[in-house]
Amino acid sequence: AIGAYRVIGERSGTERALSEDQKVFFANNRNDRSVSPGETDFVEAAAAVTPGVVHIRTTYESTASRNPWEEYYGAPQGVARGSGSGVIITADGYIATNNHVVEDASSIEVVLPDKRTFKAKAAGFDPNTDLALIKIDGSKFPVEKMGNSDVVRVGEWVLAVGYPFSLNTTVTAGIISAKGRSIGILDESRGGPRQQTSVAIESFIQTDAAINPGNSGGALVNARGELIGINSAIASQTGSYAGYGFAIPVNLAKKVLEDLIKFGRVKRAFLGVTFPSPLAEEQFFKEQGINPGAIDGVYITGVQSGSAAAAAGLRAGDVIKKIDGVEVSSSAEFS
Repeated sequence: AIGAYRVIGERSGTERALSEDQKVFFANNRNDRSVSPGETDFVEAAAAVTPGVVHIRTTYESTASRNPWEEYYGAPQGVARGSGSGVIITADGYIATNNHVVEDASSIEVVLPDKRTFKAKAAGFDPNTDLALIKIDGSKFPVEKMGNSDVVRVGEWVLAVGYPFSLNTTVTAGIISAKGRSIGILDESRGGPRQQTSVAIESFIQTDAAINPGNSGGALVNARGELIGINSAIASQTGSYAGYGFAIPVNLAKKVLEDLIKFGRVKRAFLGVTFPSPLAEEQFFKEQGINPGAIDGVYITGVQSGSAAAAAGLRAGDVIKKIDGVEVSSSAEFS
């Protein structure tokens, strides 16, 4: 028993699961959050979260062609520098951000709220969720505490924290406007139409907290200062805040980031079914003569031969209502 204890105790932090790292860190670094979800005073929550949200500056050797992210954020063509935000998730310097913030960057610089500057290296990318992981050298960095995005509710108060327009740490407040949103930007950013077989996963938390260019990769937190999402996109005709911001749920991000830490890539299990994409779901039902309101779950349009779904007996026309006891009411939630 003593030997096993020593072996486990000597493992590096990257060998532990990300959730275990979080438990260990906050067991040894207590930061009681006295703010209740019903209060609108965010002073304690803002103080708890801002130390772990960083400014990311990127440079590029050559400019890429214009893509839908530039349309959302109003980025000019011909630029050689970029700016975004990131969230520290481990004390030894792993930082979560958006894929579009650091993808194709020739160099990445991280500036902490206390003005310390670090050169960062890419640790993994996942375009399917627009998440990326970067690493800075050091220890005892402030870590953002992860919450549970599955239990957040529409109407709940939230804070968006980041570096909009390269300003210093900025905190804005709003509410959760919707959950499970799909806006089609992940497939568009890769130059292709949305297909039934798309592997992009969009189930954004929508908020009216002000999110602007530079907020990408920053934190969306609840009134207790717990991270519930990674800010990713805005819907705007001008490229600036228009009341609609979107964040990647932390429960989805946690799985992706943990895989990037362990393997440098994301490992996914495929059920082996096809279903209408979220944006085309209603139109598909109408074409099939099906009342969309009659489908309480995810309508399966096809099953791949030899897949887990085929082995389980799923067939085209079936409706998946729950996964492991958790109800799913849309294809975005299902993904």
